[in-house]
Amino acid sequence: MSAQKPIIVVGSINTDLVATTKKMPLAGETLIATSFQTHPGGKGANQAVGVARLGYPVRLIGRLGADAFGKELRTYLQHAGVDITGVATSDGVSGVAVITVAESGENSILVAPGANTQVTPEDLDANVSVLRSAGMVLAQLEIPLETVEHLARICARENVPLVLDPAPAAELPSSIFKDIAWFTPNQTETAFYLGRKSGNVSPSETAQQLLSKGCQGVVLKMGAEGSYVCSKSGVDDQIPAFSVKAIDTTAAGDAFNAGFATGLMLGKSPLDSTAFAAAVAAISVTRSGAQPSMPSMSEVEKFLKSRSRDLTNELAER
Repeated sequence: MSAQKPIIVVGSINTDLVATTKKMPLAGETLIATSFQTHPGGKGANQAVGVARLGYPVRLIGRLGADAFGKELRTYLQHAGVDITGVATSDGVSGVAVITVAESGENSILVAPGANTQVTPEDLDANVSVLRSAGMVLAQLEIPLETVEHLARICARENVPLVLDPAPAAELPSSIFKDIAWFTPNQTETAFYLGRKSGNVSPSETAQQLLSKGCQGVVLKMGAEGSYVCSKSGVDDQIPAFSVKAIDTTAAGDAFNAGFATGLMLGKSPLDSTAFAAAVAAISVTRSGAQPSMPSMSEVEKFLKSRSRDLTNELAER
């Protein structure tokens, strides 16, 4: 795979401080955690490690602080197989996420972005030759919005497909959508971008509404309801979720995006890439932590082989 164009990820790099509890605490409530762990995280780094675990070449552009967390994260990313020559060091602290995980697998996340706030358009300009070499670029919204906007313009100019994971949800300028190849919101983010709280709107109609904003393709991440892929090229279908026992849903969306981009770069169709991504995400939620939960290619292939009959039958029934 080394001769193939790499996937470039532009985004956040954090240390996750993870406390596990029997249930999610209410406002003002103090609970005793059943366990505590630290894991490397950040949506950008999660997606980069997800791609690397699948055996595809990946480079990360971002920033770390000049602290102990930053040094540890650099070492981890290198060992995970991520090219971090585009990761700069800023004065101050690295990003940190405080995560509470309930036994049900639900989680809540509080992010202190640290050095991630200093990822600037100038950082992208300094790495423009790297971006130009990409087969695909992944981005999220844990770095400054002006940097994401600049990235979208560069990708459009260099004719490199941009996959935007709009998390955490934030107001986007309408002009950015025309520069997005794939827009991949979850249910909460979808409601945010369509300006509605609820409603009996079909996934197909929802995807079409997002598509009308100007992007080339949409993948709705709908949790237990599966995922829906729709594009201006004519793709329009739903992939059911794989049934697994969830232990920790942290970074499931990042695992999905890593799988989706890798699938596309390996020549899979958007529909097959969505099914592949669903398998990557399904495996990830059966494990604790963000980056430690990312599966290898052999694990995904084995999983898909064991579930292929169920997936084929469910698609045939619809």
